[in-house]
Amino acid sequence: MKLLYVDESGDPGKYNSPTRYFILSAILVDDFNWHQLLSEHIHFREYLRDSKGLKLAEEIHASEFINSPGELVRIKKNNRLDILKKTIDWVANHNLDIITIAVDKQGNEKDIFKYAWKTLLIRFENVLANEGNNGMIITDNTDGNKLREIMRELSLKYIIEDPVLKHSYNSYFIQIVDVIVYFARQLYEPNNYVRKKGGHNFYKRL
Repeated sequence: MKLLYVDESGDPGKYNSPTRYFILSAILVDDFNWHQLLSEHIHFREYLRDSKGLKLAEEIHASEFINSPGELVRIKKNNRLDILKKTIDWVANHNLDIITIAVDKQGNEKDIFKYAWKTLLIRFENVLANEGNNGMIITDNTDGNKLREIMRELSLKYIIEDPVLKHSYNSYFIQIVDVIVYFARQLYEPNNYVRKKGGHNFYKRL
């Protein structure tokens, strides 16, 4: 079985929205490799603790890391950005499969949320069909009711069960996807600090 961990960036609203793009990013994790991958990521987090001062229980939330770090202000801003860069490189070094869907909302008459999620679900369904495998969706907080409706409307054969909604602070894997989707957004709508530091190209390291 494959697990698809998903996070969103931006909002799907088309009117008075602060973002032009609604983006979904996901990583695929095989169930047989789940424990090993988690163990290796915990070792990585221990490295971040020892080298950067980020505790294992502290959440990596990319947007807040850069813009409103709260207690993490004790870690210098350039070190916080380096934590995010190292997380991207950890993903690249582990050859995790990634899916990103970026929807330009400008002039788009579609239901943005539905269009993005349907595209992601069909992509995942095709991956599973090609492998003869089953899969599940695990996502950070989203509109769970609407997502369930979309999944049932599609009559999926390989994606099983309803989506599992988890808070990112309870899942290292969703925190990883949070970093991926943050830098996917920076390709389209980079903030000044990230652009100045070259971080708008971090996604390309994948």
